[in-house]
Amino acid sequence: MNRTAKTLLVVALVGVVGLAFRVSWNALRDVARAIGADQTAANLYPFVVDGLMALALVATLVLTGDARQFALRVLATYTLASLVLNYVHGLVPSLHSESVDWTRLSDWDPANWALVLLATSLPVGSIYFGSDLVAKVLHHRPDTTTDDQKTTEIVINRSMSDLEESAPEPVETVADPTPLPAPAPVELAAPVESVPVGSAVAAESARPRRATGRVPAAARTGRPTRTATQLLDEARSATADWNDSELTADRIRKAVRTSAEKARGLRDTLRAERAAADNAVTDARQDDDPIVAGVVAA
Repeated sequence: MNRTAKTLLVVALVGVVGLAFRVSWNALRDVARAIGADQTAANLYPFVVDGLMALALVATLVLTGDARQFALRVLATYTLASLVLNYVHGLVPSLHSESVDWTRLSDWDPANWALVLLATSLPVGSIYFGSDLVAKVLHHRPDTTTDDQKTTEIVINRSMSDLEESAPEPVETVADPTPLPAPAPVELAAPVESVPVGSAVAAESARPRRATGRVPAAARTGRPTRTATQLLDEARSATADWNDSELTADRIRKAVRTSAEKARGLRDTLRAERAAADNAVTDARQDDDPIVAGVVAA
């Protein structure tokens, strides 16, 4: 519907409401004169009843929640009261006379008393209910949050909640403080020069290890920490029947269950010990053989 059509609809509605108010105004004015109101009060009486109906209707469109329910109850009450008074005006012919000053609204006394109470209480009720409705409308704060904004907030909250649940706790790795084993001295018949194995191991161990977080207590091994000497003894026992080609860091690591870095240090130490032992055996054989000893001496 375009703007022109909406304007015409509103104008037509206002016209119909104005004509209906004029019809109701005639009946309510005569009822007010019948209950003792003067000419001015009788002319203003319809604005008290039907005017509050219009105010309650506007408040119903503006308010929300309990305040809107209250405005609907006021609208229904005053609509019913206006209907009753218009109905009484149609049943009592004496109210139609222009010279009527005061008369009964019903021949039955209880009905007359009830109708007079209703007609006289409507102005007082308009003061109370009208003031309350105006106060509610002035203090009403509409909710400016749209449905799209609420949906976006819900999606963001769910995404953050899922992220917090699925994000694993960082695990910190604790470096093993056990030092690398130093080459143990081998007692042989001839003195053997020590092989500087520590320098090669230190060069390899100087590389920084990347921390991956703390290891949970449930994932830690229950095996007690072994000293360097114990680790070297286990490696000697495990590799006693290995040849030189089988003496690799990976096989040593699997055999003694240690880290790759320590396995490389053990490999170098064991190879140095075997080389020293072979040299010692060769020297001993030369000393025992007089021909070889003479050649070497010459």
